[in-house]
Amino acid sequence: MKRNIIITADGSTTIQVEEWNEHYHSIHGAIQEAYHVFIKNGLQLFAGQNISILEIGLGTGLNAFITFLEHQKLNQHIHYQGIEAYPVSIEQALQMNYVQELKTDEFLPIFEKLHTSEWEKNIVLTETFSFRKRQQHFQEITDTDGFHLIYYDAFGARVQPELWTNILFEKMHKALKTNGILVTYSAKGSVRRAMIDVGFEVEKLPGPPRKREMLRAVKK
Repeated sequence: MKRNIIITADGSTTIQVEEWNEHYHSIHGAIQEAYHVFIKNGLQLFAGQNISILEIGLGTGLNAFITFLEHQKLNQHIHYQGIEAYPVSIEQALQMNYVQELKTDEFLPIFEKLHTSEWEKNIVLTETFSFRKRQQHFQEITDTDGFHLIYYDAFGARVQPELWTNILFEKMHKALKTNGILVTYSAKGSVRRAMIDVGFEVEKLPGPPRKREMLRAVKK
């Protein structure tokens, strides 16, 4: 599938999958969406803690990079695992303009290492942030009681409905620790019902720019 780099409304880049007319991040602002959904409504709830994060859809590395930037402000130690079945090429990933847009040139080597590091290997980026990339289909996930926080950032249900079913959310429920949290940009009724069916407590929250709502789910 052809992947094109485009500029979103806040000046940051995303990748468009031409065949599906689907995007890795919101065209209304890639960075704004990532901060709102995953940092404000996910990571910030764990300020001052040592936590493990699982990202479903590593993609461009944006969510991992801003988590790295923010964890220092939040006094956290992070072990981050990102799962991606069909990785973006290193060449295309390094054309993303997140470092420039976030004015974090000193962390360019970190962003590059997110993409150039070996798959299936734990990488120590700093004393407080370790990272592992897993090339894996989401249906193959078998983690149990391993994560405090899940960023669910798969392609939308319009193009990949199989990623938004009871089967996948049961896997997410098993992967989380008790009181663990899953956050996602999606607010579809069918997604919310699937989460509830597998045991999550689910709440609707205000969404990122140009999106009315998003979901946050808790494993009790």
